[in-house]
Amino acid sequence: MPPRKQAAPPPPPQVSSVGPSEAEAGGRLTVDLGALQANWKLLEQTVLPVECSAVVKADGYGCGIEKVGAALSKAGCRTFFVADIHEARRLRPHVADAAIYVLAGMLPGSGPGFVETKARPVIGSLLELAEWDRFASAENWRGGIAIHVDTGMNRLGMSIEEVLALAPRLQKENHGFTLLMSHLACAEIPDHPLNERQIRLFREIRVQFRGLPASLANSSGIFLGEPAHCDLVRPGVALYGVNPTPGRPNPMQPVITLEGRIVQVRHVAKGETVGYGATWTARRASRIAVIAIGYADGYPRSASPGGRGGGQAIVAGHRCPFAGRISMDLLAVDVTDLPEHGVHRGDYATLIGSGLDVDEVAEFSGTIGYEVLTRLGRRYHRIYRGG
Repeated sequence: MPPRKQAAPPPPPQVSSVGPSEAEAGGRLTVDLGALQANWKLLEQTVLPVECSAVVKADGYGCGIEKVGAALSKAGCRTFFVADIHEARRLRPHVADAAIYVLAGMLPGSGPGFVETKARPVIGSLLELAEWDRFASAENWRGGIAIHVDTGMNRLGMSIEEVLALAPRLQKENHGFTLLMSHLACAEIPDHPLNERQIRLFREIRVQFRGLPASLANSSGIFLGEPAHCDLVRPGVALYGVNPTPGRPNPMQPVITLEGRIVQVRHVAKGETVGYGATWTARRASRIAVIAIGYADGYPRSASPGGRGGGQAIVAGHRCPFAGRISMDLLAVDVTDLPEHGVHRGDYATLIGSGLDVDEVAEFSGTIGYEVLTRLGRRYHRIYRGG
């Protein structure tokens, strides 16, 4: 009997990089596109048979809209949401024939961009709708639009009365509507009464738009259950590893790792201060590692010691507290408790990753994971794995 053939080992993950070279950059940002795809597929399975789209605005939540869009398209995503027409233009070459919705809608003079990118504006007022109708008629453009109804956010969107007045337009052959949508204001707080109210209102509106796909749930809204799912869900921040269920275990895989280069290790005498404002004083003879990342790289200055206790970095496998205020290009870490020769110039310290996730960084910075992600700067050497 001939020996059985052994299965070929899986191919190594694809790796690519952009931005400054690793040797010239103060930090490196690794984006795990395989984890991104896995997060999207988890959410897709959660809502089946409802369609799962992807929100890739803000440069793919700081991860790079081109790489993110291409990876999600490869995973099976067929509908994307961006903030503005410029993002639609960057995304379009990477998502083939997918639908792209522009959340900012149609700004004055932006009509030709929708034709060029085959994108669809999310219309949030009757005035905007009238402008779009004039443009589409003049250009004989039938690219489709989303109608945004405000059910309680009080930010963008038509009033319920205005939207209901549009319902008869669905009887026309070329009504132009391809999606009815609203946005949850408190989805991350499952027991907030506004969730139930918005879901109920949107359900009542949908009855008047039979046959038109509808969308309400964002990342956290997906976990409110089937009543919020409608025909299409719009996950955003959860795709990138932020917990959509605060207070419960995070069902999403981490997507990014941020590491900063140590440019100097220095000794500070007891009683000496570190950083601007002399806000941190050495309580003992200390060793300080200075990392080449600061708020100009998008790392929160509010993570400086004080207030919520200050941030941490992982150096040589150990968590170490920040020392002094984070400055524009640098931050300091107290590595006194590490072995004398365990930290060297040129080593990397982990600022996000290895168990120090985006949500924790947001917590000790007094902000939210959305802000941490979307502020990630362009000075990093960026590494993309998988996808």
